[in-house]
Amino acid sequence: MSRSRPTLRLRLWQRLFIAFAVLSGAVLLGFLAWQQHAFRGAFLDYVDAVALQRLAPVAERLAAAHAEHGDWQFLRDAPRRLGEFVDPGHWHAHPRDDDGPPPPPRDAAPPPGDAAPAGREPRHPPRGPPDLMPRLLLVDAQGERVAGNPRVPDDAPSVAVVSGGRTIGRLRLARQPELGDAIDTAFARAQARDAAIAGFAILALALPLAFALARRLLAPVRALAEATRALADGDYERRVGIARNDELGDLAGDFDHLAQTLERNRAARREWGADIAHELRTPLAVLRGEVQALQDGVRAPTPAAFDSLQAECERLAGLVEDLYQLALADAGALEYRFEPLDFAELVQQAAAMQVAGCADAGLALELPAASRMPVRGDARRLGQLVDNLLANARRHTASPGRIRLTLSARDGGARLVVDDTPPGVPPDALPKLFDRLYRVDAARSRAHGGAGLGLAICRAIADAHGGRIDAAASPLGGLRIAVELPLATEERA
Repeated sequence: MSRSRPTLRLRLWQRLFIAFAVLSGAVLLGFLAWQQHAFRGAFLDYVDAVALQRLAPVAERLAAAHAEHGDWQFLRDAPRRLGEFVDPGHWHAHPRDDDGPPPPPRDAAPPPGDAAPAGREPRHPPRGPPDLMPRLLLVDAQGERVAGNPRVPDDAPSVAVVSGGRTIGRLRLARQPELGDAIDTAFARAQARDAAIAGFAILALALPLAFALARRLLAPVRALAEATRALADGDYERRVGIARNDELGDLAGDFDHLAQTLERNRAARREWGADIAHELRTPLAVLRGEVQALQDGVRAPTPAAFDSLQAECERLAGLVEDLYQLALADAGALEYRFEPLDFAELVQQAAAMQVAGCADAGLALELPAASRMPVRGDARRLGQLVDNLLANARRHTASPGRIRLTLSARDGGARLVVDDTPPGVPPDALPKLFDRLYRVDAARSRAHGGAGLGLAICRAIADAHGGRIDAAASPLGGLRIAVELPLATEERA
C-alpha cells in the first residue's frame, strides 16, 4: 500500500522571502536588459555624433574643391573620388583607379577569388575610414545625389557643405546599424560584464536584507498567533503589546482590546452567575425554612403562613421570568409585535393602573398630559417598560414622596421622563443602573430591593424599539429616568 508523501508546508515568512527574492531578481534582470539596450543605443548615437564631427573637415575640403571646379561635375564623373576628401592622406598614399570597382575596407581581407598574386600589390588598395564610406552620401543643394551610397535615407543626419556663405550640398551619414569595430565591441562587452557583476553583487546584498525584512515583518504575526492560541485555551490575560504605527500595530491593538473585552465578559459572567445563584438562593431558603417550620409544627398552618409562602413563590417566579426575558433579549428571540400606536395614551393607561399602588406606599403619582405621539412598537413590551420604571421609582422613593411623569416630543422623538423624590443615586452609580443585578446598596433589605433586573429589561425594550434610556439626577431630589423613542410618520387615510 502506497503512502502519500507529506506536502511541503512553507511558512509565511518563507513565502514572503521567496517573493522578495523572485521580485528582486526579476527587477534586476529587467534593469540589466534595459540598461544594455539603452547603452547600445546611446553608444551608437555617440559613434554617429563622433562621425559627424569627423565630417566637418571633409565638408570644408569639398567646399574648396567645389569652388575650384565651379560645380559638382568633377565628382559626378568620378564618384569614387569622394574617398580622397574623406581620408586624403590614405588616398594619396595609394593611387586611385576611377574605373575599377570600389576598394574594400581598410584592414579587411580581400574576397575569395580576388586575392592578388604573390609579390604584387592589390590593384585597388583600401581607402577611407571603413565606418564612414559605406554610410556616406553627398547631395547637391537640390538634394540630388553627387557621390556615395544612394541608399542613405533623406532624413539621415547631415553636415552642410558651405561655400561663399551659401549651402552648396550636404554630407548625409546613415546611422550605425551595429557595433562592428573590434574596439567598440570589446568596450560594449566590458560594460555588459561590469553591469552583470554589479547586478549579482546587488542581488547578493538584497537577499539577506529580504530574509531579515521578512522575519522582522512577520514577527508580530507570530506573536499574534501565539497569543491567539493562548486566548483559545482560556488565557484571557494574554496581551500582545506591540507598539507599531502600521496595520500590524492596529491589529495587535485590536487583539489586546478583544482579549480585554473577553476577560471583562468572563468576569461579568462569573459575577452574573454568582448573583443569580444568590438571588435564587434567598427565596428558596425562605421557602424551605417556612415549609420546614410547618412540617415540624413550629408554625401553625394558618392563612397568614400560606400567604407568606405564596408571596415568596411569586417573588421567585418573577425573578425567573425576568431572567428568562433577559435571556431572550440577549439571544434576539424576545417576541415583539410592532404596530402603530399612541405612546402618550399607552403611558397614561399604564400609569393610571399604578395610582392605587403608589398611594398605598405613601407616594403621589402625577400623570402626564400630552397630545398624540405616534410611534411604532409593541404595546405589551412598552407597557412593561412603563410598569418597571414606576415599580422601580415606587420601591426606592421614601414616603411621603411623589413620582412625576412628563411626556414631550422633540427632535423627531417621543420622550418620557420619570422623576421621583429622595433618596437619590450617587453620580458614579448612574451609568451602572441598567446593568443586570446591579444594586446601589448591596446590603439593603429585600423589602426595598428587588433583583436588580427591571431597569436592565427596560434598556433591552428601548434598544429593540430603536430608542435609548438614560439615568440622571432628578430636579425633585431623587432619580430621573428618561426614555426616548423615534416618532412614526402617521399614514393618512
